Amino acid sequence: MNLTLAGSSSPVSGAPSGAEGAVPGWRPAIRMSGVTKSFGSKQALDGAALEVTWGEVHALLGENGAGKSTLMNVLAGFYAADAGEVLVDGKPVAFDTPSAAAEAGIGMIHQHFKLVGPLTVLENIRIACARPCGWHSRAEAEAAFRDMAGQLGFALNPRARVDKLSVSDQQKLEILKVLLIGARILIMDEPTAVLAETEAAAMLDLARRLAGGGRAVILITHKMRDVTGYADRVTVMRGGKTVLAGVPAGSLDTAELARAMVGGETARERRTAHAIQGAQRLELRGIATEAGEHEVPLRAIDLKVHGGEIFGIAGLGGNGQSELLEALIGLRPPASGEILFDGATAPPDAAGRREAGLRFVPADRFGTGLFAGLSVQENLALPRLARRRPERRFWVARRWMRGLAAEAIRDFEVAGAAPDMPLRLLSGGNAQKLMLAREFAGAFSILVVHSPTRGLDIRATAAVQARLLAAAARGVAVLLISEDLDEVLDLSDRVAVMSHGRLSAPIPAADVDRAAIGRLMLETH
Repeated sequence: MNLTLAGSSSPVSGAPSGAEGAVPGWRPAIRMSGVTKSFGSKQALDGAALEVTWGEVHALLGENGAGKSTLMNVLAGFYAADAGEVLVDGKPVAFDTPSAAAEAGIGMIHQHFKLVGPLTVLENIRIACARPCGWHSRAEAEAAFRDMAGQLGFALNPRARVDKLSVSDQQKLEILKVLLIGARILIMDEPTAVLAETEAAAMLDLARRLAGGGRAVILITHKMRDVTGYADRVTVMRGGKTVLAGVPAGSLDTAELARAMVGGETARERRTAHAIQGAQRLELRGIATEAGEHEVPLRAIDLKVHGGEIFGIAGLGGNGQSELLEALIGLRPPASGEILFDGATAPPDAAGRREAGLRFVPADRFGTGLFAGLSVQENLALPRLARRRPERRFWVARRWMRGLAAEAIRDFEVAGAAPDMPLRLLSGGNAQKLMLAREFAGAFSILVVHSPTRGLDIRATAAVQARLLAAAARGVAVLLISEDLDEVLDLSDRVAVMSHGRLSAPIPAADVDRAAIGRLMLETH
């Protein structure tokens, strides 16, 4: 294997491994070298380097906090580098705004989307694109939108409200935005993190098509199969530095990439499915919901989860998973059916269900799971304060809150956190750990988690999954809803598939046939 380490004279070694999107002439689209960036006393980038050529899909890997997103935010004009050089198509640049980067043909599709939820798809497009695209009317904007969506094979309703779209459709909207503006260099931050296998493959096929058409695509990902199956070359970052630069993707195996990312050996805990012996903790009998606009109604859902079991629900995003979670936690009243905790009818509201022993982790950690504008200690204290009598909720001892937060930070290894720091400053992985610390506090018997490792790196994923395994080992009934089929199969005792608001019959994990699961995902009923 011919590796080119950071700092060597040539940052590119060998030919790209991808069959498509061969790099014509090895002409660099971007070249970044010696890039440094600090936020106060914290150094986020330390002489980072990256070279990407026209016509390739270039994977950028590293743990959360390794500097990947910071480096890309420098390229996309969101941050100004403290030092270093950035060349775009051979010309030195120093973008002071995202608009300046966009004018140079750089578009970034963020992991946490930059969309206005209450507005429609077309309204979001017009806000982002009308000025650079030169549209003078709604009709012009809609014609351009439909043309680009048709080219990409995206079936998006321009009049749909964005906050009613599935996460995968919101991602497609973000891609449409940057392409309509004219992006030639696309930065895709965790594009498959929220997608099931079929959707993820389609998204990565799109990345290859875009590169094959002459664009440069930078793929930030934690999924090794994304790299080995679709990338031409790989750059790995660790601790703000580039530790591998421009390595042909076909020359590295998963273990080598993992070691480069974390600086040592890694091991992902696997679950051995066992016979279900615990008491039945959670039961759904014929749960159905009304069909709201842009929502998937639940259709006679039957489900039983036992203590000590991890029950996995697989499926393509937007098939009723969010509606099921809302019904379970008490935010969506069912039109018919019954939910039982330990054989008794569950309390009707969310607060009552929490008191009855239910904990939940939503898919959108910053949107619905945590309060980004509050401090770490405030986020941890809020559920406990809500349980107090009304007259005592406003008498809060700050020493108690600090102690609560310090204990959670220590026990759950929330890196870089302090009790009084704003939660929005935490990385995705550390915010997820904090949410688990909050939900795991006190006694509980049922845990519902939706995409618990979405967008997390190898180490953070292992930490979160270890907590789920530990909860099951203590006798908790764990319901795992995830679009990541590998995660469902790795952790679950039994597996069912959700499609169009229906839930298939459960299958023991040891008997799961991936092809059969794929067919169930695509059933239209």
